[in-house]
Amino acid sequence: MKQERIILGIDPGTTIMGFGLIKVVDKKMKLLQLNELILKKYKDPYTKLKLIFERTIDLIETYHPDEIAIEAPFFGKNVQSMLKLGRAQGVAMAAGLSREIPITEYLPKKIKMAITGNGNASKEQVAKMLQSTLQIKELPKNLDSTDGLAAAVCHFYNSNRSQSSKSYTGWNAFVKQNEDRIKK
Repeated sequence: MKQERIILGIDPGTTIMGFGLIKVVDKKMKLLQLNELILKKYKDPYTKLKLIFERTIDLIETYHPDEIAIEAPFFGKNVQSMLKLGRAQGVAMAAGLSREIPITEYLPKKIKMAITGNGNASKEQVAKMLQSTLQIKELPKNLDSTDGLAAAVCHFYNSNRSQSSKSYTGWNAFVKQNEDRIKK
């Protein structure tokens, strides 16, 4: 009996949200979708968050993913950028959680390590490895979509191992695993 599942990978961003979907049949991956949501033209940050939520819901309703893998924001020096990325990630996660889809968060270094074997690989190296692995004819101009796809592929590679990444199966699980982040 064949085991099938669909994994949605998301690279959250308020300028560009990259995403990729793979279908896994038994232990083989097949590319379903590789794209991005361009948000540069919108000035209002709340409009951007609404569009991220709506696009994520649209992807869920179109492809019915079994799992979502999302890139965690990395800790840089710019607090404002970190806040914006965290909001974008939270909105995408909320869309998945609203549909009861398990979500796993991966650090960028872990994704790069899973795809290339080097946690410090460049976006271009990750994209080239995905192009080779999934027979992608032409890479997109922006590599945000391949970053989203990389999250999905990383999740596939890690799904048979014990999870050291954060996973949530719904709002209750999220709250339970993040009690220290909740104000009472």
